[in-house]
Amino acid sequence: MAGRTLPNGRQRVLIVIQLTGGNDGLNTIIPYTNDIYYQSRPEIAISKQQALRLNDDAGLNPNLPVLRELYDEGHLSIINNVGYPEPNRSHFRSMDIWHTASQSDEYLKTGWLGRYLDKQCDDCHLPTQLIETDDILSLALKGHNHQGITFRDPRMVYTKAQEQFYKNIGETHQHEHEMADYLYKMLGETINSTNYILEKSKTNPTTAEYPATAFGNHLKHIASLIRSDINTSVYYVSLGSFDTHVRQLSRQTELFKELNSGLKVFTDDLKKANRFNDVMIMTFSEFGRRVAQNGSAGTDHGTANNMFFISGALRQKGIINELPDLSNLSNGDLTHTVDFKNIYATILDKWLDSSVPAILGKDFKTLGFI
Repeated sequence: MAGRTLPNGRQRVLIVIQLTGGNDGLNTIIPYTNDIYYQSRPEIAISKQQALRLNDDAGLNPNLPVLRELYDEGHLSIINNVGYPEPNRSHFRSMDIWHTASQSDEYLKTGWLGRYLDKQCDDCHLPTQLIETDDILSLALKGHNHQGITFRDPRMVYTKAQEQFYKNIGETHQHEHEMADYLYKMLGETINSTNYILEKSKTNPTTAEYPATAFGNHLKHIASLIRSDINTSVYYVSLGSFDTHVRQLSRQTELFKELNSGLKVFTDDLKKANRFNDVMIMTFSEFGRRVAQNGSAGTDHGTANNMFFISGALRQKGIINELPDLSNLSNGDLTHTVDFKNIYATILDKWLDSSVPAILGKDFKTLGFI
């Protein structure tokens, strides 16, 4: 079973963009009327003249003009102050919390999207509903019984899967051990899935000219699969590292330019293919950065952050909630006002048409941007 099917016969698609390393949200959405922001960041603050104006109080980082265009078109929602109680400032632990949708003192072995796949795929023969464009599958896409497929280029995976070594393993396997059975099952599913993915990617490939970057190539593969009406309901792609302890301005500028150029071609491509209303793009990072800059023209690990949602089907547009309150910090960090699990619940319920309690363990209030 796939995700929610629309009246036009197509299914809705979620694209998760993980900004790995802890993107600095305060230099992404600029509170350019807030004196505390400029006092706290004498070297790295973005000036009001540089920021791309969104409203009287906030602007975008100047290296993200595509988001300004989408904002003006009514195709961008921004949610500020997203986090969770008792935040963890370790990259690995905080990412695990986001991947598994756990509490800060709870340790889970499955991801929220993997459990979504379990729920949707009781009778799936090809678990291609989740695809990640990377070498290693993220915990977010690992379920109890199923897991997503990961690759950087479907052609490379297909070529590898056709090697006689892998075929021989599948043909000679004897059912001797439960774990071995599971691994052989995963191998078989991967080989069959890559065959399906490669064939689908050829049916209606994009002709758009994407940036010659890793992120651009990932989006190009995803665009070809979306245009080909594959059964995938979630794509997962990462960009980073945003761990800007040193010389933040140059590093964040470089990454934002890569993000911007990829998203510009990708969103235009979706619009041209008449798929922009069927697709929801969501960005997140495992945490934000501290409000005050450090001694190396950078910022250290913080807590709450902003998230972006891009689609032609948004119900609430623009900046959805209040900007961070820089006068009410917790040990120098932003205070979260939106739990990320409420956002996951919204995506699951209103976009993917799935059960929130079955996947997140209990019901969570949904938000109104979808």
